[in-house]
Amino acid sequence: MDQQSSHRADTEDLVCSRCGTVADGRPPTWTCSVENGTRHYFCDNCSRENLRAIEGRLDSTWW
Repeated sequence: MDQQSSHRADTEDLVCSRCGTVADGRPPTWTCSVENGTRHYFCDNCSRENLRAIEGRLDSTWW
């Protein structure tokens, strides 16, 4: 990935993979999970609601 592509990825808005909430940029409090090689981002609320499953390393399809 070149520097310009990396910069674009850092400034894109994120969408919560669970509820669809859109974030402005990359909030430091959101959770990122890599499942089957794909990144999934989860907002604060979804992360809190599913904390035990996240800590248990369950894929989001099991939540």
